[in-house]
Amino acid sequence: MTKREVQHDGQRSQTRKITKKAKLAIDGSFNEVLLHDVRKLLANHLPTVSDVDIRAEEEATASVYSPPERFTEIEVKISELSSTGDGLGLSENLDHVYVVPFTVPGDVVQVKVVNHFVSDHYTLTDFVKVLQPSPRRDDSRVKCHYFSRCSGCQFQMLSYNDQLTHKKTIIESAYKNFSNLPSELVPAIGTTIGSPLQYGYRTKLTPHFDGPPGRHGRGPRKDGTERPGFTEVPPIGFMLKGMRRTIDIEDCPIGTDAVRIGLARERARVAKEISTYKRGATILLRESTSRKNLTMAKIPQISEVDTPAKDDEGDGNINGIDETSKTDLSGKDLVPPSAETVKSSATSSLETEEKSCITDSNAIATEYIDTFVFHNTAGSFFQNNNSILPRFTAYIRDHILPPTSPSGKPIRYLIDAYCGSGLFTITLSSLFSASIGIDISPASIASAHQNAKANNIANATFMAADASALFSEVSYPAGETVVVIDPPRKGCDDNFLGQLLRFWPRRVVYVSCNVHTQARDVGVLVEGKDGCRYSLASLRGFDFFPQTSHVEGVAILDRVEPMEEEAIVQEEPDKIGEGNVTET
Repeated sequence: MTKREVQHDGQRSQTRKITKKAKLAIDGSFNEVLLHDVRKLLANHLPTVSDVDIRAEEEATASVYSPPERFTEIEVKISELSSTGDGLGLSENLDHVYVVPFTVPGDVVQVKVVNHFVSDHYTLTDFVKVLQPSPRRDDSRVKCHYFSRCSGCQFQMLSYNDQLTHKKTIIESAYKNFSNLPSELVPAIGTTIGSPLQYGYRTKLTPHFDGPPGRHGRGPRKDGTERPGFTEVPPIGFMLKGMRRTIDIEDCPIGTDAVRIGLARERARVAKEISTYKRGATILLRESTSRKNLTMAKIPQISEVDTPAKDDEGDGNINGIDETSKTDLSGKDLVPPSAETVKSSATSSLETEEKSCITDSNAIATEYIDTFVFHNTAGSFFQNNNSILPRFTAYIRDHILPPTSPSGKPIRYLIDAYCGSGLFTITLSSLFSASIGIDISPASIASAHQNAKANNIANATFMAADASALFSEVSYPAGETVVVIDPPRKGCDDNFLGQLLRFWPRRVVYVSCNVHTQARDVGVLVEGKDGCRYSLASLRGFDFFPQTSHVEGVAILDRVEPMEEEAIVQEEPDKIGEGNVTET
């Protein structure tokens, strides 16, 4: 059993007991990703000390390192940006790393020391202020006055090109740290595809508020007295960075207009009804879209609600990148729109869109992707940046089929594992003779059936299947089938990867919101089992969440055929110097 040491006020407390088996597991967590970046930075500045040496001497280093006291303030120069979105700065002796949120390389900042992880060679800090800004920092870009306190965004002070470049680096680091693959088996990462909107893009937000102070448990106390209720309106918003405390958020400029209107409306409702709440709650804010045919119906007028007024010249398109917009985006006082229903620009000469905000998790929300329409229960999962979905689905469509081969049979079938409400099954259906979407959730499968019908898709079917037997009822020939997988953040488990390798489809498209667990899983597929393995054809990131450190990864893998395997084995002697090499 190993224990991670956390030092508080000069006293070591043994916390976070971790078994050796669990420590070797790759879960793509914040701590795991951060630790890799910390070790890399230390190794780069101490070239005689390898990453293995650092880990082997952790206890010895912990016994001699004398960190500054907690809650004291120190000056730190930021050396690089981690995959978690935090800045990393070295101690004077180059043997310890300070982790500083809301910073960029080149910043000199004042920070408050919070927690020491001595054996792991790093300290978590709170950002206090910038003493000397980096040339890459431009605080005039910041559009939210909660930035540097709210845990939602990390990069508002960075140019968008810098954000996209860093997200490419995140994918590169993920495959270096977690895939267990030699570099020659990992292709060059493509340029990150940016979001058309960098603000005003989130179609779903879930602010929350905590329960009354001193209230623990449900029902009356054991002595029969009632537990305390709310005496005032609590903070309603998101978590304060680095703390389990909610910060009051009146507006969130990365939300769409409709969602921001919904936030203002729900905050007012909760304030009015707070006496009826006994516990804290999470508020759902989900955008829903309706398209109106201009030749069939007159556009309804926008109804005003009791929210702060917007500039009279504003056009309702608050996205943070439209230089021609008359909405004030120049400073931190980004005023939310003031309409119950948001009328968007026309999608064509015959259609216009109206946006509204749904707060009932069981209500139906509607999204459009080009000409496709998707209906989902508002509380279920659906991608939260509609502006990038046309680019994203077009990329998958353009790359899902391999180059044509004179000797190989064409791919005619699609399996969409983790299909949800049918996003890929439906948008890719025209490329295949038949498609099937599989998910373990019956509710998702019901939505998928409805969406296929709404889009007049006749060649797609859906089924709910247990995760332990996901491919058992699929009759498609593996050599003519492509599988799309889009798992949750934790990635695929060993059972699913084993099933996939046994089925051994011709091509796999792996979409992931966590490129670290994606890299782990792709490594398993490339290594293969019982002669069934894959080669990694391409990797690319999509920026679904501008201003944050999150990046969506798309990996495309091709089945390694037996003849290709034989050719690789025959080439191996030359690669290691045992064959005849012609010098030039």
